[in-house]
Amino acid sequence: MKIIFLTFIVTLVSLNIFAQDDDRKYLVKVGDIAPDFEMAMPGVETIKLSSLRGKVVMLQFTASWCGVCRKEMPFIESEIWQKHKDNPNFALYGIDRDEPAETVLAFAKKTGVTYPIGLDPKAGIFELYAEKDAGITRNVIIGKDGRIVMLTRLYDPEEFKQMVKVIDNLLAEE
Repeated sequence: MKIIFLTFIVTLVSLNIFAQDDDRKYLVKVGDIAPDFEMAMPGVETIKLSSLRGKVVMLQFTASWCGVCRKEMPFIESEIWQKHKDNPNFALYGIDRDEPAETVLAFAKKTGVTYPIGLDPKAGIFELYAEKDAGITRNVIIGKDGRIVMLTRLYDPEEFKQMVKVIDNLLAEE
């Protein structure tokens, strides 16, 4: 199974699916260990990325003022979160850039998403992954070993389908 998955990843890389164009302004790349951080969850606890090691993790960088985020979020909710939310080997966290908890909670309600969205005051978490002035709407897929497997930018339906496949395949591994 691992050989098939690795062949799948190599094929995607060769097709340039994971290519990180300079205009994406990521500071990290596929294969890197994901930078660790601690994030406050509105009204709940804090989570630390390194505590999720052993799980497939999706980080979705977002903000209430982001139109592309609002376009992508229902697809994340229906095609990823609803499919995998009960899987103990999966974690999905939205990371809202520099907004107060009330705004984040209202944003989640308005978009209809039920996956957890944490707070990123002063964009400190965002700046571990992308340049400070880089646009939002980006997803980071992290394998069980803590390494970045895929990076997306903006909402592209084809890239989104590939991301769903990558997550499904990572979760199918034993």
